[in-house]
Amino acid sequence: MAQQQFDDQPGELRDVPFNVPSVVGRELDHVQEAVRSGHLSSGGAFARRTAEILAADTGSAEVLMTTSCTAALELSAMLMDLQEGDTVIVPSFTFTSTGLAFARQGAGLLFCDIEPLTLGLDPAHLATLLDEHVRAVVIVHYAGVACDVEGIREVLAAWPDVRLVEDNAHGLFGAWRGEPLGSLGRFATLSFHETKNFVCGEGGALVLNDEEDVDRARVLYDKGTNRHAFMLGQVDKYTWKDTGSSFGLSDVLAAYLLGQLEQRELVQGRRRRLHERYEAALAPLTGELEFEVMRVPEDRQAAHHMYYVLLPHRDRRNDVLELMRKAGVQATFHYQPLHTSDAGRAFAVRPTECPVSQDVSDRLLRLPFYNDLSDPDLDRVVATFADACTATLPTR
Repeated sequence: MAQQQFDDQPGELRDVPFNVPSVVGRELDHVQEAVRSGHLSSGGAFARRTAEILAADTGSAEVLMTTSCTAALELSAMLMDLQEGDTVIVPSFTFTSTGLAFARQGAGLLFCDIEPLTLGLDPAHLATLLDEHVRAVVIVHYAGVACDVEGIREVLAAWPDVRLVEDNAHGLFGAWRGEPLGSLGRFATLSFHETKNFVCGEGGALVLNDEEDVDRARVLYDKGTNRHAFMLGQVDKYTWKDTGSSFGLSDVLAAYLLGQLEQRELVQGRRRRLHERYEAALAPLTGELEFEVMRVPEDRQAAHHMYYVLLPHRDRRNDVLELMRKAGVQATFHYQPLHTSDAGRAFAVRPTECPVSQDVSDRLLRLPFYNDLSDPDLDRVVATFADACTATLPTR
């Protein structure tokens, strides 16, 4: 009977997509201005303006606009001068770039489990992994909700030389106890991929929170040259000084991004409202339909990157996904734990157990979430999810 409900869904209904990038302000005007200016490469006026907005939000010493969050992580890894035998601790429940950037620089990886409240790095597990070989710990603010920063700081207090890196791909304009996400580590990275709150197709940024890192970061960012010092008139020519690569964001993409960031209050307000509507509609159903909604601790200001739910086990999660997709609602799962992947095993200095990461990966389901998601479409998502949960209850 329940399956028949899904088979009988009207065929004329269009799908509700998982994500749709939107134009929210003067993006196209800015792109046209950038093209007409003749400066299409990195280091232009629009990149400077976007960096200024981001630096003002985080209070950072410097922000470098990059081609991606992956590139920003790679630049942070280069700044550490990682050597053979060095280790970097990363969550198992994250995107591959969080570990890949450091493995590329020669570091061994240790995969840390997550805690079940925010799905961020688990301080208790972290404490068991730290030793004299660890150079850095990378945290992720999953879904834009700050991880257990207090617990992580308490653990790292005994290891003052270990650097804290924030992979803040989800967390721009979120906060932990009033402190902006992206300001909590020595380095932080941002993503402007088309799936994020603020987009330019592909883009990122490295946030430098220690003045000591700025000069060298500029050299690595400018392909190993002191070009930035030359542009400031500090030297009469620029030459090759250090390692580095081509990290800079095209000013055309920065122009598009500026149009997005100028509307940050509007965008975040829309996404906050979507979160609140999902919460209001779904929370009352959790007991009857046997699922959990995502949680935001009171001392966190969420960045509202996504909305997820947790089903009791993998098979039911997959059944719910299948039914929702058949009904034209494009929900999806998320990360596969890195500690069980082929590359994760190859780059790990030793195996670690991450049972919460595996459990969450098996049970998590992400609902459609984007700036222009309409009220009728959100209501349809909720109804379709509720129907799918009802159809897959063990008692049915």
